[in-house]
Amino acid sequence: MIGPVIAPMITILERSLRSRRRLAVTAIGAVLASAGIVYALGANEARLPDFPAPPDVEYPSYEYDGSFTFARIKFRPSWWGFGDYTWGLDLKWNHDYPQAEQNFGKIIGDLTGVVPRLGGGNILELTDPRLFEHPWAYLCEPGFWDPTEEELEKLREYLAKGGFLMIDDFFDQLGRTPRQWNNFERQIHRLYPDVHLFPMDVDQPIFQVFFELADLDFDDPRGPYFKSAIYGIFEDNDPTKRLRVIIDYNLDIGDYWEWSDQEGVYPLHLTEKGFKVGVNYLLYGMTH
Repeated sequence: MIGPVIAPMITILERSLRSRRRLAVTAIGAVLASAGIVYALGANEARLPDFPAPPDVEYPSYEYDGSFTFARIKFRPSWWGFGDYTWGLDLKWNHDYPQAEQNFGKIIGDLTGVVPRLGGGNILELTDPRLFEHPWAYLCEPGFWDPTEEELEKLREYLAKGGFLMIDDFFDQLGRTPRQWNNFERQIHRLYPDVHLFPMDVDQPIFQVFFELADLDFDDPRGPYFKSAIYGIFEDNDPTKRLRVIIDYNLDIGDYWEWSDQEGVYPLHLTEKGFKVGVNYLLYGMTH
């Protein structure tokens, strides 16, 4: 079970949520500035030829110590290549690593009662038993996700035992075939054949759990070419029950985290909203 991590965290969070929420709303701008967080665009991804399989690389590994450790899901992508990403490889799941983890950890530590591991996180396959030490996990680029049956079985078990999954960073341009969405939808129906993807609105508890968001509008510079939407997967397809998975479509929240300590072209309010959404995702996932 995931309880050994969640139980002490819930005690800490319940003690601090009320007192910290009001302060955090007014303080986040100052925290971002003090952490050097202002946002810049990363390099554009270029289309490269297909390759047979990504080579093995060595990943950092952190032992469980009771603090929150970011868990990034590793998978064999349906397409990969070389690019301006970690280890010089565009493996899809490694987008924004490790800067997203590092900057997100700073915000969590400064604004909430959660004690995060600073400096990075764990990279785990869905079949890795250590996944169950992490109550919250992150999977990006599901447009290239093609899990095995064993991986799907372990993910179902993880979610049933209380785990929470954030799915992020996949895009389809308006007016074109939604290839990334189609792949994601195919895989998520392999996970849960009868799944219903609920369109989320700002009144859902996850968007009010810490930062009380007024809207879910992201006026991203990629703008009129993409229409962003957030979906949820609830236990038993019942929106009155626990939310197990949150899905950011035509959104890249991890990108806001990654480039937030570099000067660039994204407005500060987008970076702030990206962190607010992420903090809410985390605190909901760890307390429900």
